[in-house]
Amino acid sequence: MSDGPWLVVGLGNPGPQYAGNRHNVGQMVLDELSRRTGAPFVSRGGGLLGRRPQAATADARLGTLPGGVPGPRVVLAKPSTYMNVSGGPVAALARYHDVPVERVVVVHDELDIPFADVRLKRGGGEGGHNGLRDTSKALGSKDYVRVRVGVGRPPGRQDPADFVLKDFSGPERKDLPWLVDRAADAVEAVVIEGLEAAQLRFHTRA
Repeated sequence: MSDGPWLVVGLGNPGPQYAGNRHNVGQMVLDELSRRTGAPFVSRGGGLLGRRPQAATADARLGTLPGGVPGPRVVLAKPSTYMNVSGGPVAALARYHDVPVERVVVVHDELDIPFADVRLKRGGGEGGHNGLRDTSKALGSKDYVRVRVGVGRPPGRQDPADFVLKDFSGPERKDLPWLVDRAADAVEAVVIEGLEAAQLRFHTRA
């Protein structure tokens, strides 16, 4: 396995008012990966991403390989821009760390997947997700890995844009730690085992 790093990005909106939104579940997963690895996030700006911080990043080793060997190098990243302009920080980090697009993993909320399900894919459309659309545009490619965290469709006639900008419901919050943990496991599986093996594990129901 090459020792070149992976870039793992959690999409969301900045600020405490958005922290519990469905749209921010990707960043919740990154917080869990930071906790697991013991790698704290620090704001990155300056010469890397412009004068103002555009992302919080953490450098870590993810998981453990056979024999107790530390897992692959990863750069965990949470853009501090709004969701619809996530691509600039993602592309800048990929260039700075020399990460090819096939080693970029984006964790995001997904309306077309039931709540608490996790699905994995490489490439494809963005399904109306503005964060993915901007990321694809900035990277110049759609061929990055997506860890799709299901939040389900809005009830009744509620606008999907309003739905994702609201916090998880009370019943959902009871299962949210389990969902975040499962999505973090999926990221680890992609990086350590490869996408196909991870898909087999996470797309197969017991």
